[in-house]
Amino acid sequence: MDPGDWPGNLGAGLLPAPDGTCQGVFLRYDLFGGRGPAMVIGNLPEGSPAREVPEGQVPFEVAQLLIALENDEEVTVVGAEDVPVMQGDNLLIVRRLKLSESRISCVQFDRSDNVLVTIAAWDRPITDDLYALLKPLPAELFQQG
Repeated sequence: MDPGDWPGNLGAGLLPAPDGTCQGVFLRYDLFGGRGPAMVIGNLPEGSPAREVPEGQVPFEVAQLLIALENDEEVTVVGAEDVPVMQGDNLLIVRRLKLSESRISCVQFDRSDNVLVTIAAWDRPITDDLYALLKPLPAELFQQG
């Protein structure tokens, strides 16, 4: 995602492993100009411990969004639906998670390189046109430095 694609503030973070590999990259997008994040986008490669979420618990990105919002409410996953989305000539299968906190929208999809992308948004829907703005992160980001 190019920071110039949307107005607002964009921050990034890495999830390092003890061996120096990157276990994930997440972006925090603040549309509200310093009043809190509107969206957290995670890119977690295959084998990342952050992908291992027990049944019913929220993804890492949702937990990070709640922490950033200073919201300590217990939130759980109450359902999921797989939805096909066309992106140009490609078919993307997007899993829409239904959460106990209705103000959070959350979707997940796997990229062709086995990176799980999760988008968690606060108080705004996630529309299909958002996926076109997400540019794949290079595989080198997930290599040992």
